[in-house]
Amino acid sequence: MRDVWIRIIKDFKEFELPKIIEREKTIKTEIPIKRVISIIGPRRVGKTYFMFQQIRKLLDDGVEKERILYVNFESDLLIGATVDDLRNMMEIFYEIYPENKKKKVYLFFDEIQNIPGWERFVRSIMDSENVQIFVSGSSSKLLSKEVATMMRGRSLPYYIFPFSFKEFLKAKEFKLGKYLSSSQKAKLMNLLTEYVNFGGYPEAVLYPEEREKILREILDVTIYRDITERFGIKNIKLVKLLFRHLTSSTFFSVHSFFNYIKSFGMKVSKNTLYNYSEYFSDALVVIFLRKFSKSYKEIEQTKPKIYFIDNGLLYINGVESKSKLMENLVLVEIVKKGFLPNENIFYYQKNNHEVDFIIIEKMKAKKLIQVCYDLSDIETKKREIKSLVNAMKEFGLKEGLIITMDFEGEEKVDGKKIIYVPLWKWLISSNEF
Repeated sequence: MRDVWIRIIKDFKEFELPKIIEREKTIKTEIPIKRVISIIGPRRVGKTYFMFQQIRKLLDDGVEKERILYVNFESDLLIGATVDDLRNMMEIFYEIYPENKKKKVYLFFDEIQNIPGWERFVRSIMDSENVQIFVSGSSSKLLSKEVATMMRGRSLPYYIFPFSFKEFLKAKEFKLGKYLSSSQKAKLMNLLTEYVNFGGYPEAVLYPEEREKILREILDVTIYRDITERFGIKNIKLVKLLFRHLTSSTFFSVHSFFNYIKSFGMKVSKNTLYNYSEYFSDALVVIFLRKFSKSYKEIEQTKPKIYFIDNGLLYINGVESKSKLMENLVLVEIVKKGFLPNENIFYYQKNNHEVDFIIIEKMKAKKLIQVCYDLSDIETKKREIKSLVNAMKEFGLKEGLIITMDFEGEEKVDGKKIIYVPLWKWLISSNEF
């Protein structure tokens, strides 16, 4: 094993970092407390390349490459590696670069979950050496709550998702200026349609001719490995039925789905169905968004709305409703901005009036967001505005936001300001909501 570690350590010194689409998310590489930085996200969203981005940043800041080590634990050279092998790795690293004993070093461990007991080594090395450790792992084996448990609260999780629209435009080499010509605006809207339909999985964006095949492969591996293998599920047919049900429904009701599968003669408990739905959530595929209430108990009892982490997973399964795809995209973008479903982002519903999203701070409404693809129909516009204004009055807010496909403007209704923002402008805006 010694020769293997020497090879890995020296090979990284010569390794030329690949060209990357720089992600918007940033990580402080210098933190005042000793915590491992865990990079977590759905399958195939670019966690490895995000690690490379952090390495590039360190190099640009003047950190010598000898003080950085990247190890991919999915390498065939490391099959069967143990915690003792990790300890040997560090001994050899300091042997090759003895000057590092007096300096801070940066360790990037990719797919670390392949080493049983890895957390013991990470905790030990953090305590004994001057290191900053970054770990990533497949969502099928390394979840944020598991990292927190394994590291006994000594981790800082960073979530990586499919490309945002700004990252998507960067990948498409579209430069977004302050002013757009007619041809630039037309190209932007075509790219927006592509993004709304096919989402932002990096490979699907970079290789559009193969994107449907890529998205189906991601979905298949997610179902077979991240869910069925991880949780030891034998009834794959039931998992697939549940997934199809989730893509075709707005709300998720275990009771309704239970009755649906009974029609197929399948016997399963409601508790099992609850567990299966949670598995999709744990694998970072599905987001279940609950209705806001000032009672935590009532929140848990509400029927959740169903959203997917990427529009491409919906589109390849026959979802072509522009309204549904647009609403799904908005929710995911809000999550990418750091808002947590069912903690500070909910939907709101009262007396048959619904607001798509309500952003909460300390149990108080901060922002109301309505999503409407087309406001040309007078009745649709009246319904959307009425629901929004009623909620604004209830929560004491002076203004509300309606995200449209391409309409922009403002108006006053019952003394409340309604702001209309085109989807593309909202997607490229700052973190402000």
